[in-house]
Amino acid sequence: MDLFRRQAREAGPESVTAHILSTDPRGAVTRITSVCLLHFAPWRLGARLLLLLLCIPLHAVDAADTPVWVDASGDARQGDVETPTEVKQRARRAAETNAIEKATGVFIKSHTLVSNSQLAEDLVFAAVRGKIEQVADVKEDWDAADRERYVVSLRALIRPVYPERGQGLSARLSLSRAELKEGETVEVFYQTGADAFVYLFSVAADGSVTLLLPNSTDRNNAVRGGQAYQFPPAGSDIRLQAKFLPGFKGTVAEERVTLIATRRQEDLIPLGFKEGMFAVFDAKSTGMISDLTKRLNQLEPTDWTQQTATYVLRK
Repeated sequence: MDLFRRQAREAGPESVTAHILSTDPRGAVTRITSVCLLHFAPWRLGARLLLLLLCIPLHAVDAADTPVWVDASGDARQGDVETPTEVKQRARRAAETNAIEKATGVFIKSHTLVSNSQLAEDLVFAAVRGKIEQVADVKEDWDAADRERYVVSLRALIRPVYPERGQGLSARLSLSRAELKEGETVEVFYQTGADAFVYLFSVAADGSVTLLLPNSTDRNNAVRGGQAYQFPPAGSDIRLQAKFLPGFKGTVAEERVTLIATRRQEDLIPLGFKEGMFAVFDAKSTGMISDLTKRLNQLEPTDWTQQTATYVLRK
């Protein structure tokens, strides 16, 4: 924490606040998370944007780690300098590769995605790969219509394989404080082990997800490895402020901040920003988390990482 700890300046009297209202799983409004902006021209009128999002209970279901049988095919064309044996080997490898890719899709689908808020959970299943344990029903021959094309079809038993912890890209994530009182602000501190591109998300108590970085005014999410960063940046007009809703009778609320870092710039999240400064994803939808999972699975497991930090708001 000492490496990251820096203080942001307090919001002034002309600050304008964008609120996201949260609800508990029973549908009762519990708290407000707010993002404060100072002297931000589009909102100088001082109007408050209220986004009331309903919540559904989160019941994540782990994927079965048992092997699956899949049918797949592959082909290869004979080149001028290749032997027939080499062509047959390439076609066989293509069929096996397609079988692994098909099984990987099955493994991911076996994780029940019920809410975008699953972003705050361990997404290691998105890095799943497959290992062939058995091959059966192999059919192979030269294509009758194209004698230079060799075709292989097979059934393969594929076992899911997950990356070892600690391999590949690393990241650190912490918050300026783990517990807050109403009106207090929180800063996010992060660092990656190598040059990377960072996405920061806030997962509210109601399950809604706000993309903090990149945003409509700061789309540069590139970071240098080993260098400490903070969000909001020092001197920024943005404030991350936590508040209970008026009339809230509880005493505790909890939210999470999730970081996803990739080695190369990736189109993980559509950056439309149709309204407001931040992209917000409804708690009731699975569109964002489904798309994100598919895109992460297309990356090498060592080329991305995820970290999550939690803070608690108390009265």
